[in-house]
Amino acid sequence: MQPELACSAINMDRVQHFEIPCDDMEKTKKFYSEIFGWKIFEIPGMGYHMINTAPTDEQGMIQEKGAINGGITQRDETAKSPIIMITVENLEESMKKIEEGGGKIVMPKAQVGDMGLYARISDPEGNIIGIWQNLK
Repeated sequence: MQPELACSAINMDRVQHFEIPCDDMEKTKKFYSEIFGWKIFEIPGMGYHMINTAPTDEQGMIQEKGAINGGITQRDETAKSPIIMITVENLEESMKKIEEGGGKIVMPKAQVGDMGLYARISDPEGNIIGIWQNLK
């Protein structure tokens, strides 16, 4: 293997989740569940739907190496096209690094129940991604 292709997984933030924005939740849920066989369920009180793309355990954790689950969210100014979500160790530190590196915070930090902290950022090219910090 070429040295530039080898990498160590230590201290790397990982893509953990994706979000698909929509205007019509029912139509979008129907499309993805019928076409891809994904299991989609609502998170009560959030207007958000989780997508299981692979088997999960009782806590909703994915069981297949390399697979990721996602969600369906209402389309807005910070969610115009699909978004990848990167899990970071410390959301505040990552937000600071993003701004120092030429990125922008486009959706401020929000706590999602007791699960985690979430924000959306724009990279220097204008691509919007999500960043997530687990609380558990």
